[in-house]
Amino acid sequence: MASKAFSKSLLSFHRFLRRRLYNPLFLHRRTPHGSHLKFQKSLLPMEQLSGRTLVFDVEGGLLRSSSTFPYFMLVALEAGGFSRGLLLLLLYPLLCYFSHEVGLRMMTMVCFFGIRKEGLRVGRAVLPKFFLEDLGLEGFEVLKRARMRVCHTRMPRVMVEGFLKEYLGVEVVVGRELKEFGGYYTGLMEEEGEVELETKALFGQEDSSEGSFGIGSCTNSARHHLFSRCKEVHLVTESEKRTWHALPREQYPKKLVFHDGRVAFRPTPMNTLLMFLWLPLGVPLSLFRSSVFLLLPYRIAIPIGAFSGMKSRLISPPTFNTQRPPDARGHLYVCNHRTLLDPIYISAALNKLVTAVTYSISPISEALSPIRTMRLTRNKEEDRRRMARLLNRGDLVVCAEGTTCREPYLLRFSPLFAELTDTVIPVALVTRVSMFYGTTASGFKFLDPFYFLANPYPEYDVEFLENVSTNSIDGRSCRSHDVANHVQHKIGDALGFECTTLTRKDKYMMLAGNEGIVDTKPKRL
Repeated sequence: MASKAFSKSLLSFHRFLRRRLYNPLFLHRRTPHGSHLKFQKSLLPMEQLSGRTLVFDVEGGLLRSSSTFPYFMLVALEAGGFSRGLLLLLLYPLLCYFSHEVGLRMMTMVCFFGIRKEGLRVGRAVLPKFFLEDLGLEGFEVLKRARMRVCHTRMPRVMVEGFLKEYLGVEVVVGRELKEFGGYYTGLMEEEGEVELETKALFGQEDSSEGSFGIGSCTNSARHHLFSRCKEVHLVTESEKRTWHALPREQYPKKLVFHDGRVAFRPTPMNTLLMFLWLPLGVPLSLFRSSVFLLLPYRIAIPIGAFSGMKSRLISPPTFNTQRPPDARGHLYVCNHRTLLDPIYISAALNKLVTAVTYSISPISEALSPIRTMRLTRNKEEDRRRMARLLNRGDLVVCAEGTTCREPYLLRFSPLFAELTDTVIPVALVTRVSMFYGTTASGFKFLDPFYFLANPYPEYDVEFLENVSTNSIDGRSCRSHDVANHVQHKIGDALGFECTTLTRKDKYMMLAGNEGIVDTKPKRL
């Protein structure tokens, strides 16, 4: 009898725990209240939303997924490292068991405790990409109709404010602030009552004849003080959100050109678990791949790399003789910039050593490079002399953008290469990764190649385009600036990328708060 009673109790506990784990992470079990509210089963017609104040619940009424775990995991990994991310993953079953508020505070403590406030740029540099990918087309269509947009979030405000204001044009973001001490986050959030005091004046100034309209979730929005001030509220169900469509990239309200961070996938609990299971194999595999290309000739290194999972495609090989006469100058290859490995892949495609010029490279990356590299000084005359001297010795590869770009955009090309020779050879490059990005704006740059090679199947496409004359375009004389734009558009057309006038400085000021200059001078002790 005791055994049967124990088995029955264990079965009941299993069913209870399964129900908690099955539901989306941290959904409130609250019911709507307040007789003065009018709850809508469907959205108002679009024309009736124009000119009104719209109150949105970010997790419940804007994003397709109601789970906040992936965003906290991104903060843990990008701001705190793999150890903090592993701790958050290990706590996941416990987080599912507790209430939403307790779980939210636990995740906040794990992710933010001891993080320096001044250096935290995850909310502006990393998270917007993942928010945009999770943005529902249906919710966005409603959001852009409103005269004034007020968004409420259960996450700390520092995580979502940059995305909502810079990418969606939201006027007011209501969320809890993180407490700090001595310039470091304590991992504690302010209470809801403190947030309510800050928003009372907002609706006191609203024209009552127009009213405000709220959009939230059936499970977690109805009792928030913001929605109690709305004349009408539409509550989105989980079944309704499952039918939502992702917002197409071409409809992004602001182009996603730059973003930072190492993680290339949405870190759901299962995806994060797979990443940590892969790391013990991925780290030695990355070191092995690096050693192969550093120590062995290309004719041996390329087959070994392919056997280890590396995928390389030479879409269009050179149509000219890559061997130069002894008394002739070398070829000048101009490419877009995807990772630090760009010149190495071009060198491997040519099956010959080349020299690469870069605007900024760490001494460690320079020492580990299997090809010769030269760092530009940003002095135009000095850089021209150095590049001309190297071109007299052999082939030269120039990454004309000056910095890497992950998205399908091309940054402005520096025109210096057009002043060195009569003909340049454009090279179009494409990379694909599934787990880690091989670039960073705020991390250790010498680790970029290792992160790229730690992917299970890193991919590189190399395409040599037709030669371009630097003296004329379509029979008309031109300046170096015109040649740079022509080469940029030629590569952009081959790749299907959009050409921009953005620069290296624009990227680093947005992602890292600096101009992206690597200090190579020895520090004084």
